[in-house]
This record gives sequence, C-alpha cells and structure tokens, in this order.
Amino acid sequence: MKPSRRHRLGGLALASPPLILVAVFVGFPILVALAYSLGQVGGLNSTIGTIATEQSTVDAWYKVTFGAYRTVFADPRFQRDLVVTVLVTLATTVIVVVLAWGIALYVRLSDSWVAKILSALAVVPMFIPVVIASWAILTFYAADGFLRSIAAHVGIEAPIWGYTITAVVIGLVWTNLPFATLMVVSGVQGVPDALIEAARDAGASIPRTVVSIIAPMALVPTVIAGTFTAIGTLGAFTVPYFTGPNAPKMLGVDLADYFQSFNLPQSSVVMAIVIFIVASGFGGVYVWANYRSAASSGRV
Repeated sequence: MKPSRRHRLGGLALASPPLILVAVFVGFPILVALAYSLGQVGGLNSTIGTIATEQSTVDAWYKVTFGAYRTVFADPRFQRDLVVTVLVTLATTVIVVVLAWGIALYVRLSDSWVAKILSALAVVPMFIPVVIASWAILTFYAADGFLRSIAAHVGIEAPIWGYTITAVVIGLVWTNLPFATLMVVSGVQGVPDALIEAARDAGASIPRTVVSIIAPMALVPTVIAGTFTAIGTLGAFTVPYFTGPNAPKMLGVDLADYFQSFNLPQSSVVMAIVIFIVASGFGGVYVWANYRSAASSGRV
C-alpha cells in the first residue's frame, strides 16, 4: 500500500533537521568556496580576498571567471600531484579490497583459531590514532628504521620506504583496511550456508563457489568498502603529510601548502573542488550500490 501524502510529508519533516544542518554547515560553505574559485571576492569572501595573492577576480556578483582553474591546471606541479593522487587512490583501494576479501573468505571457509585471530587483528588499526600509526610506519621503513636494522644484521640490504609514495600507500592501506574488512566480512558471512553447500554438492570447486555464489551476493558491501576507501584516500592528509615525500605530494597536502605556505587560497579551493568532483564519481558508485541493495530487497 502506497504511503499517503500526509505520511510522506511527515517522513520528510522528521528527516529535515539533519538535512538542514548539513545544508547550513556544509552545503552553504561549499557554495561560498565555489563562488570564490569563480572570482567572487566580495561579501563573505572579502576577508580572504583582501589578504590573498594572485587571484582571478570579477567586478560584479553576476560575473564569473575560470582564471583560477586555468592557472591551477596549467601548473605542472598540480598536474603531477593530481596523477599521483589518483594512482595512489586506485592502488590503495585495490589492495584494501583484495586483502579484505582474502580475510573474509578465510574466515568464512575456515573455523580454525587462526581465522578468528586474523579477523580480530584486521580491525586493530581502527583503534590506533592515525598520527601514531603514521609515525610508526615512517620509523619502521626509514633509512635507520627497524626493517633495515634487522636486515643489516643478516647481511641484507632492505629498501628505504620512508618518505616515499610506497610508505603513503602502506599507511593508507593500514588506516582503511579495518572498515573494509568489517564490510566485506559481513557481506560474505551473510551468504546462506545452504547455497554454498548446494554448490559444493553439485561438484563446484571452492574458486567456482566463490565466483558464482559468494561474490555476487557480497557485491554491494564490497562496492561500499571500495568507495569509502577511495573517497577517504583522495582527501587524505595526515598519512601523506607524515610519511610522503616533498615531491610529488597528494592533493590533500598540496592544498594545505597552497593555503598556508604560499598564500594562494583561491588555488587551494580549486584543488579542493577537483578532489570533490573526483570523489563525487566514487560517491555515485556508492549511491548505485545502495539503490541496488534496496531494489533487490524490494524497498524501492
């Protein structure tokens, strides 16, 4: 039975307070920042417009300019860092999803104590502050860190990953793996035993059972884990700041440098909008996954 108009309006009224808060404290500042990137330096942007340097401005509220965007996109540093950010995001997302799936399958198909310990250890990084984890990763893989010290005792030349993009990927995998593991494990555990046993009785091997039965039914949690990992990685600051090199940098660190060190807030806002646009693509995948889940359960 379709809900009445009164019920729909009542539901909208109940959901409106958080929506209004998001609109006021998130949506409105985004619009102000977008206007600033398009040359509007008056009104709420007058303070930052007064102290900033190298701005592209307009002289009327109804005009816009894309000069700031042209300047940023013509900068070789931004082009390099944008490519690095996207590549690190893709690499981190793939590694996290693969590791989460490996843990989930091992926990699902094995009742051993090793599987239980592995599933518990996978969520430990969730309870360790990112700053502490970043510093630990840096000192572990630095030139005089634990890894090289141990390797030197046995006559092995270990690689130096401190202050490299490799250290950034390791740190981002560390911070994103717990949530992805929880999502994928819950999806894999939700597959009915009867379906798995029926596939095994029909002669399907374990890989075939995973591909044909488990993976399709755990697709939505996997997509959600992947999109959250990608979005979190795109805007990451702490891990790249502590463990990454001076160049190239991820855009999360870059826009902070442009704003604080170079006094180029308009360029930093442009970078933030670029990150937002790229993240919106991953967000679209997340929305699709939720819609697909709701459609399969008959809620839409």
